[in-house]
Amino acid sequence: MPTTARGAKEAPHEIAVFFAHVTHETGSFCYIEEINGASHNYCDASNTQYPCNPSQQYYGRGPLQLTWNYNYGAAGNIIGFDGLNSPETMATDPLISFKTTLWFWMNNVPQVVSQGSAIRAINGAVECNGGNFAAVQSRIQYYTQYWNQFGVATGVNLSC
Repeated sequence: MPTTARGAKEAPHEIAVFFAHVTHETGSFCYIEEINGASHNYCDASNTQYPCNPSQQYYGRGPLQLTWNYNYGAAGNIIGFDGLNSPETMATDPLISFKTTLWFWMNNVPQVVSQGSAIRAINGAVECNGGNFAAVQSRIQYYTQYWNQFGVATGVNLSC
């Protein structure tokens, strides 16, 4: 977990950014698994710490659509489930799903959320640097909607 404390002033901003990403990733809380996820192979065979199980797929599941064997393996170790051999747990156990989402968020996003780099921390090159302009704009639209609902000022550097 990050060791830097965030103040109460940043909390509504970060919560809005979190909900914006979860809303985007799940299609407004309609999907717990990536649409057409089984058609993608998110196996990094070079990762020896968390080797892929050839009978499993590590496509997006959960509120932030966790992908890749190394994320499933690391999350499983921390949260206490077999992420490499039972990745479907992210779609079938709501408690594990949200714990894993919060684990990923806390380890990858808070240190960059104020810099406008949350999109890059979550989906990197898939969306940033011209990868998927529409997805980036969707996330920015959700940021703005949540900030307005929470009554906090719109952030700066909203894009990747």
